[in-house]
Amino acid sequence: MSSGKVIRNKIKSVQNTRKITKAMEMVATSKMRRAQERMRTARPYSEKLKRVTGNLSKSLTTYSHPFLTLPEDITSVGLIIITSDKGLCGGLNTNILRLALLSMKEWDADGKAIQITTIGNKGRGFMLRAGADIVSELVALGDTPRLENLIGPAKVQIDAYLAGEIDVLYIAYTRFLNAMQQEPVIEQLLPLTGDLIGSTTRNWDYIYEPEAKPVIDQLLLRYIESLLYQAVAENIASEQSARMVAMKAASDNAKEIIDDLKLAYNKARQALITKEIAEIVGGAAAV
Repeated sequence: MSSGKVIRNKIKSVQNTRKITKAMEMVATSKMRRAQERMRTARPYSEKLKRVTGNLSKSLTTYSHPFLTLPEDITSVGLIIITSDKGLCGGLNTNILRLALLSMKEWDADGKAIQITTIGNKGRGFMLRAGADIVSELVALGDTPRLENLIGPAKVQIDAYLAGEIDVLYIAYTRFLNAMQQEPVIEQLLPLTGDLIGSTTRNWDYIYEPEAKPVIDQLLLRYIESLLYQAVAENIASEQSARMVAMKAASDNAKEIIDDLKLAYNKARQALITKEIAEIVGGAAAV
């Protein structure tokens, strides 16, 4: 009966593992709903800033902000990489890091200098192993992102852009599409061009108090911060969705393994009973 005992121990071990994965699936589902709510509540603010930024780009003011000025030549690049602090979320981090590494190889082949900011422990560890130039980092962000925690690492890259140390700034994160699908993307954060600024069909002009420069400076800085916060919120929602799917798959696989082990246990037990009956019958016939 030793083989049956081994199988029973395996069944108990897999059952305990399934309890853990099932609990993690339920926790990830709850966190995903809260993360989706944060995304929805942040979007109106970002959309309004986007429209105002589009109007400013077409305004009649003589002040031209560096965030809206296209560089003549790109010789250096900044990249903000957003990953999770924890694992067990499928290929979420692998996919975004692979995409970032491919882009970095292309920039390096073109002779462009690259400096990295990492948000999340997984991205930090990967970039350290890759030997990247990490100028700022943030770990232990938690499930609820706070803008005051994000500003510090991002400000290093923004200041580098304003000082002319980098010509363009990108952000890499995983965009939330739905509970079953997430998309790794790399988007240009600075300068503000294309879809990052709202389109307008007319030239706008504003009355600035006290003057245009401080108002535009603060407005565009708030817009960059909102884009960063939105990217982090999308990444957290993607992380919880990926973890929910991964833990559900693990729970389903554990159930299949338990069923197979129970079948093997029943076969072993039946074989042992058959053997004992055969021995009894054989002994009775010998008598």
